[in-house]
Amino acid sequence: MLTPLDDTLWHQLPTTFDHVWTSDPRFFDRYWFAVYSRDGRVAIQITMGAYRNMNVLDGGAVMIVDGKQYNLRVSRSLDRNAQTECGPLRITPVKPLEEFEIVIAPAEHGISGCICWRCVEPAHEEHPHFERLNGRTVQDYRRFDQIGLASGWMQAGEQRIEIADWWSCRDHSWGVRRGMGVPEPVTGPKVTLAEKGHVMSFLFFSTDAMSGHLLFERRGEDEAYTSGVVTERQTDLREETVHVVQRIELAADLHPGTRRFKTAQVRATLEGGVLLVMDLTAMGSSIAMQGLGYSGGYNDGRGLGAWRAPNHVEFDVWDVSHPSKVVYPDGSQKEHWHRIQPVSIKADFAGTISTGTGSQTFTIAGRPPSWLEAGADKSATNAKIAKAASTD
Repeated sequence: MLTPLDDTLWHQLPTTFDHVWTSDPRFFDRYWFAVYSRDGRVAIQITMGAYRNMNVLDGGAVMIVDGKQYNLRVSRSLDRNAQTECGPLRITPVKPLEEFEIVIAPAEHGISGCICWRCVEPAHEEHPHFERLNGRTVQDYRRFDQIGLASGWMQAGEQRIEIADWWSCRDHSWGVRRGMGVPEPVTGPKVTLAEKGHVMSFLFFSTDAMSGHLLFERRGEDEAYTSGVVTERQTDLREETVHVVQRIELAADLHPGTRRFKTAQVRATLEGGVLLVMDLTAMGSSIAMQGLGYSGGYNDGRGLGAWRAPNHVEFDVWDVSHPSKVVYPDGSQKEHWHRIQPVSIKADFAGTISTGTGSQTFTIAGRPPSWLEAGADKSATNAKIAKAASTD
């Protein structure tokens, strides 16, 4: 069936845009943005995703101010409406790959705003994400990452915050990925995270000399996935050198009794053996990603991509002032494993020092694997460090 997208000149198959290449219900296409104040007091994230085989467009926005996280989660039937608008949330590509307008209309949900996002460097693709389990493809997706600046305003409750060239980053991913819309089918004996363990570090960063992204992910003793690009800016800011990451090592000083870090270190070996050492210090509260809908978010616990209603809006306010515990409005609390932390950065690139800002996801899920000397298991001393290495 025809949609407005069919009146563009960008068809790639002899068919219409109303369906995708696979019937896998987990197929997704998603924006994600992060915006942080310079002192880490305010943290904002916004997302929107289309799930063509689930007939769903969903999205969310969160804003942390002084340890309180204001959450908005929305969802609607996708049908043939290709507009990137869901409830009060609208994301408009003003100039694709360069500039976006993000608007959250005010209403009883208590969070609103208007942000102009613009890039400070070209987007960079990650290596393809592909994984099989018992002969079945469980992941096959692509993602690109980009550093930018954000300006505008956001309001949470009675607090209106002006945003003037705040540090920001974004990604855009699409394809088939675990945990999207439907439970994973059983294809054989399942090794749980409690038995196997999973570690992920995903750092977006920029300093006055360089910028980029560094991603490390490993399940148990399986081969690690490593991807990363570092863009080195020359003195006149017009010339850039792009370095591809070959190896990543991780270290973190954890809050006692938690799996959340106070400080961390990411060591990246680039092509030619050049070493980049990034010392990270947590700023402000980390975002609890379930508030945005990730990792079993939404009130029904079904997470991203699940069909809920033709139009669905939910919102709440959480206390995230503790490093790892989230306190709900009724006073109950929970440890959230999926958190994203604003960080300040001191970078040593082959002996040259620079400083800047970043967004760091560092998660330890399930049983820490044997290669990981996890601070989570040795929090009494809080000295042992999470170490991991991978070569592509």
